[in-house]
Amino acid sequence: MTVKSSISLTDQQDAFARRLVAEGRYSSLSAVIQHGLELVQRESDETEALRLLLQQRRQEPSISPEEMAQRIEAMFKERRKERGLEA
Repeated sequence: MTVKSSISLTDQQDAFARRLVAEGRYSSLSAVIQHGLELVQRESDETEALRLLLQQRRQEPSISPEEMAQRIEAMFKERRKERGLEA
């Protein structure tokens, strides 16, 4: 379904959109605007997903930098042992 809308662009935006059509990158001015809106929607969706992830991470228990360093060192030690680099 399509809906007709009236929008306002600056002269610079209009010239840019028309140039994209003239170069054959888009079939029409509507296609340029539609693609721009799709990009804004994708960015908005990604921002919301990141916001939710950060909110979730804030609610999880955290560990100190020292504990993280110990865990990383233990992981490296285990990998070295698996490869026969450490007894």
